[in-house]
Amino acid sequence: MTQHRSAFRKLALTTFLVALPLHGAFAQDATAVAERLKGLMALQNVTLGWSGVSGDASEMVLEGTTITVAGEDKPFEIGKLTLSGVTEENGGYKIETISTEPYNLNKDGATVDVSEFTLGNVSLPAEGSTEPLGSIMMYETAALENVSIKVGDKQAFQMSNFEAQITPPKDGKAMDFTGGAEKFTADLSLVEDPKSKEVIDALGYQAISGSFDMAGTWQPTDGNMALTKYDITVDNAGTLGMTFDLGGYTLAFLKSVQDLQKQMAAQPEGADNSAQGLAMLGLMQQLTFNAATVRFDDDSITNKVLDYVAKQQGMTAKDIANQAKAIVPFMMMELNNAELTKQVTDAVTAYLDDPKSLEIAAKPGSPVPFALLAANGMANPKELPNTLGLTVKANQD
Repeated sequence: MTQHRSAFRKLALTTFLVALPLHGAFAQDATAVAERLKGLMALQNVTLGWSGVSGDASEMVLEGTTITVAGEDKPFEIGKLTLSGVTEENGGYKIETISTEPYNLNKDGATVDVSEFTLGNVSLPAEGSTEPLGSIMMYETAALENVSIKVGDKQAFQMSNFEAQITPPKDGKAMDFTGGAEKFTADLSLVEDPKSKEVIDALGYQAISGSFDMAGTWQPTDGNMALTKYDITVDNAGTLGMTFDLGGYTLAFLKSVQDLQKQMAAQPEGADNSAQGLAMLGLMQQLTFNAATVRFDDDSITNKVLDYVAKQQGMTAKDIANQAKAIVPFMMMELNNAELTKQVTDAVTAYLDDPKSLEIAAKPGSPVPFALLAANGMANPKELPNTLGLTVKANQD
């Protein structure tokens, strides 16, 4: 099963890599388009190969397409890659769709099926374009209808109707993006670890279903990246949501990261990568931290967990909740932060009395450089909550 998960992760990675930023290209025929695409993907530390090219500049197919990610020894086969509706636009190209063919893998009693993955309204700006993302390939839609993993005759995992939409930056406005999967299911009865299986059975989550949604913005000119929504919902359990807001995520920063990744991938196995690691830390210090939140909205799982723990201890769920409330102040004493200790204690108490939501937020008064966060974390970790403007709240919208 591990091999199939690895294969699926590689497939997901390769399909999304087609959508990654690429420099603008100009091609006169199908072969030239393919060669240019190969060169552009190489800038993303990905090697694109194929056994043949058919079609013309308006519509073409790469046969026997393979992708090798930097650091991987073996290429991954994705089959046909089709570019349809290719037209010239402002010296560059507009492509109606870029799509893979359906993928299937059968091995050791497991079956992986992935439907066609399609990018829509793909733009390749002309070389030298002065647009905000003039050197990047952009797409406006992405769609993946179905992902299925079966073990024997049991449906281990399935995801349906994944879609993403992007509004490219224009007239000084940031790029907007949204996405999500309409539904996913998983059969947790297939979990083999005895302890995990015991908990799953006790909580009644042998089969789960849910969805996920995301949204955000990116302003390439100043590097502000905001993930305004990333919610993973499990039906009859709860929703885990995350957000963050960073500064400094510019095109120059991305290029520096890509160059460093390429250097690290070129290192022989077992080589000392400490210099590159320090360089990566240096790059991270170009970023600034603006805000972040982690929030959980309960949909019955909290009381189920309390009941389960209570049965294990021979107690009542209320007794377990009261014990947790009593322990929290002692756990917070090490921080020597009376205000935060009260916040956490009050929030945990309110949540356990009436489980609705619990949110941890970090919102400093002004953007904090990652370099300062790293320094404070090493020199005075107890001061980090104040630096981050950390707050904890329960049962609030």
